[in-house]
Amino acid sequence: MSSDAGILAEDKAAEYLKARGYKVLDRRWACTLGELDIVASDRGTLVFVEVRARASSSYGSPAETVTKAKQKKVIKAALIYIKAKAIKPEALRFDVIGFSGVGAEPEHILNAFQADGYTY
Repeated sequence: MSSDAGILAEDKAAEYLKARGYKVLDRRWACTLGELDIVASDRGTLVFVEVRARASSSYGSPAETVTKAKQKKVIKAALIYIKAKAIKPEALRFDVIGFSGVGAEPEHILNAFQADGYTY
């Protein structure tokens, strides 16, 4: 996936979330450990959203490309985000939004993975 396609997918994901009442707080927030695609608030829950896009679903869904290693990177970046912003979220969640093909509807997986063993 080209970086332009990635940015387009993130734009579509952000619009999708806003249309569902989420407040998008940050996009493409970067730190030494990586980047958070979208950080949003959903009724008091801080949500870290990993966005994935694939040309087709022939080799699996985009969400299936979020490996355990990628999950760890996102979790660690999220913890740095919380510390950097000096916030104390009541709850947090890790979602994945995937797009399979041009013009595809988003596949939104709430609680796609957990930050077990990590504290904030």
